[in-house]
Amino acid sequence: MTDLTPEKLEAVQNVVDRVGAYQDGAPEGTVETELRKGLGEADVTLDDQHVTALAEAIESADGDVDAASVLG
Repeated sequence: MTDLTPEKLEAVQNVVDRVGAYQDGAPEGTVETELRKGLGEADVTLDDQHVTALAEAIESADGDVDAASVLG
């Protein structure tokens, strides 16, 4: 797992929840783009592989994703 503090993980989860709420029907690439934007706004940096994993999880789970599980 990444070295995220509980506060940073909570920020990641908030971004994931926000992006997941409107991902249905979004054009391809939008979820990952919006994740990166939201993480930047939350001042959280993740490796590209983690952002991609979160985006794929959101897309495959229709938005209902536990960030801690994905970042494992």
